[in-house]
Amino acid sequence: MCKIIGIDISKQTFDVGFNDGSNWHHLVLDNNEKGFKRLLKVLSNNDWVVMEASGPYYLKLATFFYGKGYNVCVLNPLIIKRYSQTRLIRAKTDKKDAQTIAEYGAQYRLKQWKPEPTNISKIKQLYTVLELLNKEVHQSERQLEALTATGIMDKDLKSILKGIVSYLTCKRNKVEKQIEEIAQSVYKSTLDRLKSIPGIGTKTAIMLTVITGNFENFETHKQLIAYVGFSPRIYQSGTSVKGKGHICKMGKSQIRKLMYLCSWSAKRCNKDCVDMYERLLEKGKPERVIKIALANKLLKQAFSIAKNKTYYDENFNKKTCF
Repeated sequence: MCKIIGIDISKQTFDVGFNDGSNWHHLVLDNNEKGFKRLLKVLSNNDWVVMEASGPYYLKLATFFYGKGYNVCVLNPLIIKRYSQTRLIRAKTDKKDAQTIAEYGAQYRLKQWKPEPTNISKIKQLYTVLELLNKEVHQSERQLEALTATGIMDKDLKSILKGIVSYLTCKRNKVEKQIEEIAQSVYKSTLDRLKSIPGIGTKTAIMLTVITGNFENFETHKQLIAYVGFSPRIYQSGTSVKGKGHICKMGKSQIRKLMYLCSWSAKRCNKDCVDMYERLLEKGKPERVIKIALANKLLKQAFSIAKNKTYYDENFNKKTCF
């Protein structure tokens, strides 16, 4: 019988909780290779190592045990939070969290985790840097604009701020170029197919390919839509409580922003989106609702085209959506 090893990770240490069939055991180990090797002593071949995706801290541990051939499962922290709430667990300690993770793993079917391809991981890191640079460029530009508006800004200070904006913009452009070069070298065929969809450009095609693991991480377009954060959240109870529906924003804000922009372009050049836009507009739907519907349509098209390894065809039969 295999053991479920629940792990709660922090920056310096990780707590381990598992039941050997008769008793619960608890360990506190260093979050480094020395601690990983100590945990190996209590593991059997078929055991599951289960943890939450706690920022960047879980990655070295998960990669280590995956490399040793063990079953590794990495859970969304929200899953464990909801599980704790359903069981009315009030205690919030690292020891209790590790035990809760192990209990969850014993009750539910676990999905095997595997490390992302190196190129995907590198592009994601570059996206993190790019987001930081975008914020710094925007902040510096606003500061320059505000000080210039006073009319009494020192010339030397203005020159310094302009230099900062120019430097940051240059760095941002280099990162964007590096992302595109890596993506084109590895995923050119997928990118070409996605860019054949009217409304989807290079940046969106790259990000869609990266967040989906080249469309291998999702089995249906509904899973992709939910991941991005465009799936509707229904608020209804019985016959008397009917709240207004909203999209569930527990997804990726960066790709969601890009899809919003793409939807507004697609309403002019993508036949399916043009038809949908006119139909919803005629029904009196708000612009925001129409944007979400068009973004969903684009995601469905992208998923179908990537999975079928084909190109956009406005006359193509719609039966290929998964």
